[in-house]
Amino acid sequence: MASEDLIEVKFRLADGSDIGPNKYSPTITVGSLKEMILSQLPKDEENGPKTINEVKLINAGKILENHKTLAESRSPVSEVPGGIITMLVVVRPPMPDKNSERLQDDSSKQSSCPCAIL
Repeated sequence: MASEDLIEVKFRLADGSDIGPNKYSPTITVGSLKEMILSQLPKDEENGPKTINEVKLINAGKILENHKTLAESRSPVSEVPGGIITMLVVVRPPMPDKNSERLQDDSSKQSSCPCAIL
């Protein structure tokens, strides 16, 4: 594959730092890009993402889908010929387990009952 066929992308993290820029094949999937990003994030963060489903990539205001390729996810309107595409990386905080949350709610309702047992 010729180097001019590659797409140059950098990923902007929430703290303002960047990963890249690096050149990628237009056929790479968004899911593969997310896996690469996960491998480069610091591992010491307690609330850091664990899977690609906890990471969203945004390009030109559009959330990219995991199964689409980089070529399908490009936005020609916002790109400068020969320029670097900057994608935003958004980490979704882990969702609480609904079952454990429901159990906590039920137990707090029972313990806060002001009625006396006779």
